[in-house]
Amino acid sequence: MALKEAVSRFCDGEYPAEKRGDALNIDQLKKRKSALAEMGLLGLPFSSDFGGSEQSSIEVLLVAQELGQALDDGVFTSSTVMAGSLIDQLGSHDQKKHWLASLATGEKQAALAAYEAGARYDWHLTDTRAELTPEGWVLNGRKTMVFQGSSADLFLVVARTSGTTRDTDGLSVFMLPSNTPGLVIEAFDTLDNRRAAHLTLQNLKLSEDQLLGLPGHAFIAVEKSIDRGIAALCAEAVGAVEILLAMTVIHLKTRQQFGSPLAKFQVLQHRIANMAMDLEQLKSMACVAAMALNSSDTAQRKKLISAAKVLTSQKGREIGLAAIQLHGAMGMTEECRVGHYAKRLMVIGQSLGDAHWHLHRMTQLQ
Repeated sequence: MALKEAVSRFCDGEYPAEKRGDALNIDQLKKRKSALAEMGLLGLPFSSDFGGSEQSSIEVLLVAQELGQALDDGVFTSSTVMAGSLIDQLGSHDQKKHWLASLATGEKQAALAAYEAGARYDWHLTDTRAELTPEGWVLNGRKTMVFQGSSADLFLVVARTSGTTRDTDGLSVFMLPSNTPGLVIEAFDTLDNRRAAHLTLQNLKLSEDQLLGLPGHAFIAVEKSIDRGIAALCAEAVGAVEILLAMTVIHLKTRQQFGSPLAKFQVLQHRIANMAMDLEQLKSMACVAAMALNSSDTAQRKKLISAAKVLTSQKGREIGLAAIQLHGAMGMTEECRVGHYAKRLMVIGQSLGDAHWHLHRMTQLQ
């Protein structure tokens, strides 16, 4: 609870309510990242040996929830929760000492590059290949939807070192600094005013120490890191819905029609009650997802996290659109924060697997 309150106070100071959801320039992003590092949030789950505070998935959930309320730019989830987790699982002591410490201080930012065009959310359908030569590795391929890729200093690229496109064996992870010769980064804006990137990898020459972990054995670690990202997104959605509900209640209490506040109309009271019940469901499932990360039963972990993501994708969109509707025409304006929260919930719903994909994953685990 003390952590939650501290992060809440931090967000109140660092994320002005009237600007939440606005696009940020490079200088603003760097300032925000430095502030997160000073709070100790960017190293939250890392070992103290590497500049972290060794907090559990529950603490990560609490932080993600508060950052969701503030419409944070996503560096915590992409760099700390996902990329940091992957380095922590696969890296050597020296790799972890160098990179995790740099991520924790905000000196560096990392991003996971796992997905490819045409594969939808099945990240392991990887055509990007790395060939071992006498001079080192040679990497060729293209990655898409790399969240925070426009500002990342390090990319963790999933590539195939053996096997065919659909194999889960033969997958490896390579560490690519953003200034690697031959690496082309195509940055673009997402619906929620964040940034992502496509990566083109053409005959990139890498040293052997840029391989993270053993060649061909990265599938389990990458899947765990993505599941950690999904759980963080579910928690972030909870924070966004909390603010949407509070804003909508205030609007209905102050906006008047026929001489009475809108909150007096029973049909609108019912809609608010439904949103409140949905929020409680989202909170419960976000907690389930966070706790599932510690399960030794892989199938159970995947099933529970997918169940949480299905509800988050479906209810997040519904609540976002309902909040806009209840605000009337002003809900569609750029100045009204409601639309920014709704957009973020829509993007969360489509990130790291939409409801349909996660329902399918759950059926495969029956």
